[in-house]
Amino acid sequence: MRRPWFALVESNTTGTGRDFAEAARRQGMRPVLLTRAPERYPYVAELGLDVRPVDTTDEEAVLAACRDLGSDGLAGISSSSEVFVRVAAAVGRSLGLPAPDPGAIALCRDKAETRRHLARHGVAVPEFFACTTPAMVEKAVAELAEPAVVKPSQGTGSQGVRVCDDPAAAGWWARRLLHGDGVPAATTVLVEREIRGPEYSVEVIDGTVVGITAKHVGSRPYFVETGHDFPARTSGPRGAALRSTTLAALRAVGLTTGPAHVELRLDGEEPCLIEINPRLAGGLIPRLVGRALGRDLVSEVVAQAAGRPSPTPDARPERCSSIRFLLPGEGTVASVSGLDLARSGRHVDEVVCTVSPGMRLEVEHSFKDRRGHVISVADRPEDAVAAAEHARGCIEIAMS
Repeated sequence: MRRPWFALVESNTTGTGRDFAEAARRQGMRPVLLTRAPERYPYVAELGLDVRPVDTTDEEAVLAACRDLGSDGLAGISSSSEVFVRVAAAVGRSLGLPAPDPGAIALCRDKAETRRHLARHGVAVPEFFACTTPAMVEKAVAELAEPAVVKPSQGTGSQGVRVCDDPAAAGWWARRLLHGDGVPAATTVLVEREIRGPEYSVEVIDGTVVGITAKHVGSRPYFVETGHDFPARTSGPRGAALRSTTLAALRAVGLTTGPAHVELRLDGEEPCLIEINPRLAGGLIPRLVGRALGRDLVSEVVAQAAGRPSPTPDARPERCSSIRFLLPGEGTVASVSGLDLARSGRHVDEVVCTVSPGMRLEVEHSFKDRRGHVISVADRPEDAVAAAEHARGCIEIAMS
């Protein structure tokens, strides 16, 4: 009998998508990608991955595709894309496979419903309004009487997220969101009070905190993530508060199995929950966790979805890891320099640049603006941070 299948419902185009397929292979399974557009994923050809064309927005179609995989059997099903984690979980449960609660995932995917639910359960969230017209958005910002974050109620990767300083600016941005003008179209717009304290994410597996990530965000009015540090320097009461708020939120929404990436900001010294992502972190945070703790979170999620024991973490001292992204801006790439210099830096573990001269780049003010990264690993957090910052500074992407 051949190795059992492991189904991947679509994938993220950057970050851990490839890692999921490779983890399934390491665990003796055959990854198969269920997708509407295999050309979106360069790693499919690189890995010689099996592909099944299917309308992945249709739960019944995905279920039928899984049943059609044949006598070798399906060991598990998952997705590295937030958009498809609910479908993967629902199909997994229909087939009697281990999977998180699809209802909890659906709740977390709708940021307005998540806010309402958490507020009813006493979890601190920003003051917010769910709006369906620009006029409603303008009224909400006027009522807040301070800068507000205006974003789609369902979205990911900072797409369509912008702080607006007054009702007129908020109404203009809402019109763009609702009409899909240069951003993914939204049906509901979330308006919330801007929380300006430091941002963190708490990484969770099966209701247990793996660690806390310090997040770096670009300049207003957008929220493009420019880097991360793991583990964050949050010992004492701050770390305890971040952890307890996170676990209370996950219990409230019922997401107690599978991965979760929970984002919070400090409002003064009190954590305020921004969103619950029912998936592993993006932004290559799982790689930082691996470098720092010796834990392969992708392999853990794949093993869990297949009902297998989690891989044993590497037996070594804990370390610190940082990532900084390359954000070159808009235009045509004239030259790329400094990559070898960046790689030669002390504590630098990985340098990736995805652009080359002649490429035309556009800025979307989201995760799509990241054109590469540097990762550092060191014994002390300050050394990891300094190394990543220095390596990023060595790289110059000149635009014309």
